[in-house]
Amino acid sequence: MAFNQELEAVTQAFSGHGVDEKSLVTLLGKWDPLERESFRKKTPHLFSEDHERHFQRWDDQYVCLLKHEFVRFKNAVVLWSMHPWERDARLVKEALKKGPNAYGVLIEVSCTRSSEELLGARKAYHSLFDHSIEEDVASHIHGIERKLLVALLSAYRYEGTKVKDDTAKSEAKILSNAIKNAHKKPISEDDEVTRILATRSKLHLQAVYKHYKEISGKNLDEDLDDLRFKEAVQCLCTPQTYFSKVLNAALRIDVDKNTKKSLTRAVVTRADIDMKDIKAEFHNLYGVSLPQKVEEVARGSYKDFLLNLIVRGG
Repeated sequence: MAFNQELEAVTQAFSGHGVDEKSLVTLLGKWDPLERESFRKKTPHLFSEDHERHFQRWDDQYVCLLKHEFVRFKNAVVLWSMHPWERDARLVKEALKKGPNAYGVLIEVSCTRSSEELLGARKAYHSLFDHSIEEDVASHIHGIERKLLVALLSAYRYEGTKVKDDTAKSEAKILSNAIKNAHKKPISEDDEVTRILATRSKLHLQAVYKHYKEISGKNLDEDLDDLRFKEAVQCLCTPQTYFSKVLNAALRIDVDKNTKKSLTRAVVTRADIDMKDIKAEFHNLYGVSLPQKVEEVARGSYKDFLLNLIVRGG
């Protein structure tokens, strides 16, 4: 391989999600001092020139970003190896530490798990942190989101097949009226809306979702302006669409580190559940297969691990 090709390969190894360890070992590891200097001079997005002292130095911000990329594979392996209860408990704890920008993870855990899975996460949280999820959410979150999040994370939904269609239709009208009157009374302050989303079975809510569209002509989540209520409806009623959107956002090159982390979380937590449906919906929405997109964006062992999980998911 010509040196210019090697330069390109090593530069690519540092870009994207994860790092290409093989290129770094086989190419960068064999370069002599002049070749490494050439690499530094030809990658100004990685190194800056100190003209006064005549040397090239790493960009500090990029080094910080690289630390996250090197551990991305390790984090995925550790998360995959965990018992699902522990995994969800730790995801909740991390989201609470990060603050409002991560509260979507609380919605995700509370609304896409089965009743037994969510109960298991609450048990694991007791074991790991000597608190309940509910008390930590209530004590850490002080805004208008607290009532909804505590209610969702406390839920133990009916999971049978029976749905009372008349009740679903009635509750679709309740939601429609609440949204129409949101300028008078915000959705977040409407106890009936919270009751419906936090207590009804997913099959019942999917029936509500269908009747709402018949009433309003639009999907329920499209009419909701409140982000947390919108995410809750998507996770409860159309989880494959929700996760496809999470994955698409995470697979962009120019996103922040927290959005990138969503890629690991979504693939690891859904690989055994509904990855086949997510892949179909992803292709339907974006016209490209999920494995192909991961192949384009991810690097090295991290990429290989994600692809294995995606493939095993059906």
